[in-house]
Amino acid sequence: MHSLGALMRTSATAPRKYGLRPAGRVAALVVAILAVLTFAVSGCANDVASDVGEVPISELAVDPAVSNAGLTKSVPSRIEIPSIDVDSPLMDLGLDADGALQVPKAGFPAGWYTGAPTPGEQGPSVIAGHVDWAGAPGVFYELRNLKPGAEIAVTRQDGSIAKFEVTEVTAFPKDEFPTDLVYGTLDYAGLRLVTCGGAFDENADSYDDNIVAFAKLVGTG
Repeated sequence: MHSLGALMRTSATAPRKYGLRPAGRVAALVVAILAVLTFAVSGCANDVASDVGEVPISELAVDPAVSNAGLTKSVPSRIEIPSIDVDSPLMDLGLDADGALQVPKAGFPAGWYTGAPTPGEQGPSVIAGHVDWAGAPGVFYELRNLKPGAEIAVTRQDGSIAKFEVTEVTAFPKDEFPTDLVYGTLDYAGLRLVTCGGAFDENADSYDDNIVAFAKLVGTG
């Protein structure tokens, strides 16, 4: 596995098309910054051609009291996204000695960044996963196909289920990563899902883009 040293900037840009990745390559890392720290999120795949762009925010069936206040802190244990067949336990992702986000050790499971709010708390929760691993689809292989309005359910250790609705799915070039949008302060309970996408750069052994899905807490179960 290779780690990229470039920092992600915060501006968005036009969407890219996906390329094909040769089977057997190991996933590359995605790098982003939050404040003075540098984080790496891994996951790159044997993708098929597909357009991913900025999509309109849907009309959310939001309970404002729930979304704005958020839930109490509780560690997440599982993420489910029925529309793209995701059902994965969640591992903890902290920071390594270099200040980079720890990387899942295989294509499954996904991981949540423990330095951010827990899913359902006010603020931006961040869950990262591989789009592939060693030539096989990873946990977030279909993330690029997620649509606004789709439901995401995150089971928490206190027995509650935080229910989110997708508002936007966008491809960002890695050198223009929207750090503020992903990691910045929120006045509501939000969720960001991150993986790789775009054309595969053979020389860098990495995809050109990041796919980021944005979601907002709409209820509990």
